[in-house]
Amino acid sequence: MTDTDSSPLLEVRQVCKSFPGVRALHNVDLQISAGEVLAVVGENGAGKSTLMKILAGVQGFETGDICVDGRSANIGNVHDALSLGIALIHQELNLAENLSVGANIFLGREPRKKGLIDHTKIHEDAGAFLKMVGLKVNPATLVGDLTLGRQQMVEIAKALSINARVLIMDEPTSSLSTGESLALFAVIRDLRERGVSIIYISHRLGEVRDLSDRVLVLRDGENAGELARVDVTHSAMVSLMVGRNVEQYYDHKPLTPGERVFDVAKLRTPAHPKHEVSFTLRAGEIVGLAGLVGAGRTEMLQTVFGVTPALGGNVRIGDAVHVFKSARGAIHAGLALVPEDRKGQGLILEMPVRENLSLASLRRDQRNGFRDAAKEKEISAEMIGAMRIKTPNDRQVAKVLSGGNQQKIVLGKWLTMAPKVLLLDEPTRGIDVRAKEEIYGLMEELAGRGVAILFVSSEMEEVLSMSDRVLVMHEGRITGELAREDLSEEAVMQLATGAV
Repeated sequence: MTDTDSSPLLEVRQVCKSFPGVRALHNVDLQISAGEVLAVVGENGAGKSTLMKILAGVQGFETGDICVDGRSANIGNVHDALSLGIALIHQELNLAENLSVGANIFLGREPRKKGLIDHTKIHEDAGAFLKMVGLKVNPATLVGDLTLGRQQMVEIAKALSINARVLIMDEPTSSLSTGESLALFAVIRDLRERGVSIIYISHRLGEVRDLSDRVLVLRDGENAGELARVDVTHSAMVSLMVGRNVEQYYDHKPLTPGERVFDVAKLRTPAHPKHEVSFTLRAGEIVGLAGLVGAGRTEMLQTVFGVTPALGGNVRIGDAVHVFKSARGAIHAGLALVPEDRKGQGLILEMPVRENLSLASLRRDQRNGFRDAAKEKEISAEMIGAMRIKTPNDRQVAKVLSGGNQQKIVLGKWLTMAPKVLLLDEPTRGIDVRAKEEIYGLMEELAGRGVAILFVSSEMEEVLSMSDRVLVMHEGRITGELAREDLSEEAVMQLATGAV
């Protein structure tokens, strides 16, 4: 293994990247030497994925410099990155399941003999790279017949076949079993000994502590600090990830919660079938659901709402116990779900405001089996006023409105059903501060009417400022509950990273 105190193999200097309305990276630095495992950690939105995509040529950047072997490198696309020996293994694997293992490893770079693909050489050469990652499988095997863990090894073998010197792994164990994860860790240690550099991104801080030679922490798109191996502890990483004083930007006034109106008991989701989820909501209560990417929050809401059938467990609304097979049953029982993807799942963008607002109540508000146009117009006028939707009229198509007004439409269409329980998935994502405050005000207004609200948010300030209490998820299970008086960013992060 190369001495990690030598000059860096890869160096990022003062890199900046912005998206419309969002500063993703600001003057970020990163260094990695040959044969070093560098972990990059941070909260949701810290800039980890953006930085890795820049290194892999998937995205460009505005200012700064990237150097390889001490020389400035022009990484304009994925091919440029690969030619420099930088390979990114995405969390969602990028393999052709209908092709063989060998064909995947050499896809687009097939050796040829007399103008034809040399399958014999592919088989022989692929076998050598598979041996390097410890995968005992015939190169002729279809990738679709392999487990996710074995597919991960094929991705690594593919990277090694292009002489990758820097291997970026984005949440590599998120879908692996314990045994498959241990096999991956052994491969990582072996690659390190061979001089391959690994940039390892994970929310599983236990893995980071065990594998990394050094840890780089990003926070809000900037460098928050580094930890040498001897200093890498769970608490030290969380401290750097948090690192700021959280100022409430909305003055939430908690109400005294009423009776229990919603119970989830031993719910098992297809995304995390081994874990049971149980919790309770009370009337007039706003409960935050926190966790890092991949914790299972969205999947849990979708299962509660019947979009994804549960593998076990049930929900109780009032005195009635339900096992929802579809969203229709959940709506009828008094549930409403505002999805994370408002444009793809919450709205029909080409339709007018009026028709979007009546979508949830179409089945209820019919006249002789047809749409009740008069009722639809009445609902539209009521909701535009109540939700303070800024639109010239209710015939305006939804797609031309601002994100905040689109979100109000999605919320308004459910309020026409007078739900007992409101599930909100990232309710303020992609909207401006003024629109956020209006959404917060609407949440408080609904809680004042006795509606129980459970909301998912990846914005820590939002969770801390708007929640009467917080449930925290990690890898498909609820790892803890925090009362409002016990809320702090560090307390949430400790639970979100599995410190129970």
